[in-house]
Amino acid sequence: MKPKNKTILASAFSLTVFLFALLFALAGNDSRAADTTNFPPPFQGDFIIHDFHFNSGETLPELRLHYRTFGTPRRDDRGIVRNAVLILHGTTGTGAQFLRSEFADQLYGKGQPLDITRYYLILPDNIGHGQSSKPSDGLRAKFPRYGYLDMIEAQYRLLTDGLGVNHLRLVMGTSMGGMHSWLWGELHPDFMDALMPLASLPAQISGRNRVWRRIVIDSIRGAPDWQNGDYQTQPYGLKIAAETMFFMGSNPALQSRAMPTLAKADAVLNAYVASFSRTHDANDVLYAFESSHDYDPAPGLEKITAPLLAINSADDLINPPDQGILGREIKRVKHGKAIVIPESSQTVGHGSHTKAVLWKKYLARLLRKTERKS
Repeated sequence: MKPKNKTILASAFSLTVFLFALLFALAGNDSRAADTTNFPPPFQGDFIIHDFHFNSGETLPELRLHYRTFGTPRRDDRGIVRNAVLILHGTTGTGAQFLRSEFADQLYGKGQPLDITRYYLILPDNIGHGQSSKPSDGLRAKFPRYGYLDMIEAQYRLLTDGLGVNHLRLVMGTSMGGMHSWLWGELHPDFMDALMPLASLPAQISGRNRVWRRIVIDSIRGAPDWQNGDYQTQPYGLKIAAETMFFMGSNPALQSRAMPTLAKADAVLNAYVASFSRTHDANDVLYAFESSHDYDPAPGLEKITAPLLAINSADDLINPPDQGILGREIKRVKHGKAIVIPESSQTVGHGSHTKAVLWKKYLARLLRKTERKS
């Protein structure tokens, strides 16, 4: 084999590996979460909220929120925590995705934007995700119907009642976590110094974004073997959900380079779906996608008073910039600014939100700009 062909094959293999890493992060697969990071494992704990009332009117006697933390909270002379950073994951993800090398090794080290010797980082698993309370724990389709407002209330209770955090230096999140960041700015405008939503839009989910989510929801709920959530084996609809997430999570250029033939595309897709089906539950996925039903920050954008920097990528199929939503709505945020990272050989579609090398300089700039003067 000629050296040039070896180089091409090696490049294709590397792209395939990266595409898998990207999609595992999108789907919340924790098995490779901290495989190459340079940090000791975070502290992990569970916070129990008793008699949690959901906006649906349902109640859960015990709601468990799992969380990870790095660093130590530091208080000023008035007892206000000044260094806490809340980092929020995406749909079907967990806080463990922020332990991966492409995120942690770019941000958590000495002198880096979220230096863990300086900041107190809080990485929760949201309701319905990871090691927090979720349908697959036993209630299945009898689990309370939760929404984004419930998730934010639980996050707030974790911070204030569980961890004793009464102020945040920064709220940031990716995808669903980015959407949560917009709502945090509206619901608790004085609670943070800054906000940085990534890969999200400050508007109700609609258009193609709603359509692909409906495909995921309908493929599960409409599957003949779903059995109203009481299935004994994972229903066929979970496979369709996984394929849809695979399709939307990356960008066409990366997928073409990583899967240059029909056989390669089938092999990569089949492997991804098989892994996803082993590590996810259909009820959990269904609930996670339905939880965006109450997301609509647009009416309250003027309530956001903390400096907010929204970052999207131009090749994001879920939040494409040609809709004009971000550019239009950011003007209503008093101290708001938006950046759209141009498509390049380094961007990876929607998953660019976790590839911190693409945007960490903007995060550093936001933190410097909002630093308190002693």
